[in-house]
Amino acid sequence: MTQKVLIANRGEIALRALRACKELDLKTVAIYSAGDKELKHLRLADETVCVGPSSPIESYLNIPAILSAAELTGADAIYPGYGFLAEDADFAEKCESSGFIFIGPSSSVIRQMGDKITAKDLAEQSNIPIVPGYRGSLPTEEHAVKEVAAGVGYPLIIKASAGGGGRGMRVVQEESELCSAIQLTQQEAKNAFGNDTLYLEKFIQNPRHIEIQIVADGKGKAIHLGTRDCSMQRRHQKIIEEAPAQDVNLVELEKTMEACLDLCRGLSYSGVGTIEFLYEDNKFYFIEMNTRIQVEHPVSEMITGFDLVKAQLKIALGIKIDLNQDEIIFRGHAIECRINAEDPETFVPSPGLISKMHPPGGFGVRFDSHIYSGYIVPPYYDSLLAKIITTANTRESCIKRMLSALDEFFVDGIKTNHSLHQRLLSDETFCQNKHDINYLEGVFLSS
Repeated sequence: MTQKVLIANRGEIALRALRACKELDLKTVAIYSAGDKELKHLRLADETVCVGPSSPIESYLNIPAILSAAELTGADAIYPGYGFLAEDADFAEKCESSGFIFIGPSSSVIRQMGDKITAKDLAEQSNIPIVPGYRGSLPTEEHAVKEVAAGVGYPLIIKASAGGGGRGMRVVQEESELCSAIQLTQQEAKNAFGNDTLYLEKFIQNPRHIEIQIVADGKGKAIHLGTRDCSMQRRHQKIIEEAPAQDVNLVELEKTMEACLDLCRGLSYSGVGTIEFLYEDNKFYFIEMNTRIQVEHPVSEMITGFDLVKAQLKIALGIKIDLNQDEIIFRGHAIECRINAEDPETFVPSPGLISKMHPPGGFGVRFDSHIYSGYIVPPYYDSLLAKIITTANTRESCIKRMLSALDEFFVDGIKTNHSLHQRLLSDETFCQNKHDINYLEGVFLSS
C-alpha cells in the first residue's frame, strides 16, 4: 500500500486531506508558499516543503517545484484538492509519467471532461439531457454566424470550450450584439485559458443550479450521493449550498442520475466527481463535470455519512472500498455557508490579521476551516476562510440551526461576509426555496 501522500494545496482542503490521511495511517507531506508559513496543517504534517514565493504561479501552480518536492520526500501519491492544479490534465499526466499516483481520475478523463464541447458530446451519448445549442466550429463569415445563432434562438449564451469559474461566458439578447460579443469572448478565452474555441447555447434565463455527486472506482462500479442545490450565487460563485435539492421532478431526477452513472462507467472514471445542471420547468440541462472534490462536498457527506475525501484516497491508492448504492442511506438536510474574507457589501477582499475568532459548535454543526486567532490571512489566494455546515431532520430546522451557528461564530480583525449569510438565511424567498441563480445579484443585493 502507498505510504506517503503529498498534499498539493493549501487552506481548509489541505487540512481536510491531512486528517483523512491520518485516519488511513498514511504519511503526509505538506507543501507551502513563502507567504503561507503559518498554515495550520503545516504543524500537523509529517514533512513540509516550501515550493516557491507567495505568488500562486510560482508555488501552488509550479508543477516542476511540486514534482521535485514529491521526489525529494519520497512521496508515492499527490492529492490536488480543488482549485489550483486539481483539474489540470497536464499536471495529472506529469504525475503519472513521473511515477506518482495522481489522486483523481486519469489525465485523459480530465482532459475529455475539461473540454466543454467534448464533455457535452459524451454526456449526450449517455442520454444526459443537455442545453440545446451549437457545438461545431463557428463560421468566420458574419452572415453564417448569424444563421447559426438564429438556429439556436435568442437569448443565447456564448461559452468558451475551456472555460470555468464564470469566466469565458457572455449572454447575447439579440442579433445586433452577436458579432462583437463573440470577438470579446474569444479574446477573453484566449487570455484566460489559452484556447479561444467557443460554442453557443440557448440561454436558460432563471434556472436553479443542481448537481449530482458521484463516486466511481474505475473498474465499472459507480454510485451517487444524491443532489446538491447551489443556486445562491454571485458572479457564478456559490455562496450557500445545500443537500438534497428539494422540489425537483423525481422521475426526471432518477433518469438523470442513472445516466450520470452510465457516463462514469463508460469513462472508467476513478474517484469522486460532480455533474452540474441547470434546472428549469422540471427539466435538467447538463452544464459540465468537475473531475475533483467540490468545495461544497460536506453537505453530501452530512446527509449520507460517506467520507468523500477518504474515498478519493482509498480508490487511488488501492485500499479496499465498497461502493454499493443500496448502502447509501439519505438522512435529513444539510446547508453550508461559505465564510469569505471580504466586505459583505462591496465584496472587496479583506486580508489581514485575525485578532480573535470563535468557531460555532453544538449538535448538528460542522466547522471546516484552517483559521485561528493570530492567523494572518494572505492577500494572494482565494478569500475562503471557513465553511459552516449544519444538518437537521428538515430544511426548516437546518436553517434555524445555521442561524444559531452564525450567531455564535465571530472573526475580529478583518471583514467577512458573515452578516450577508445572516441576512440570506432570514430571507423569505430563500426560506421558501423560491430562489434561482439570479436571485442574489438580481433581487436580493439590489433591493
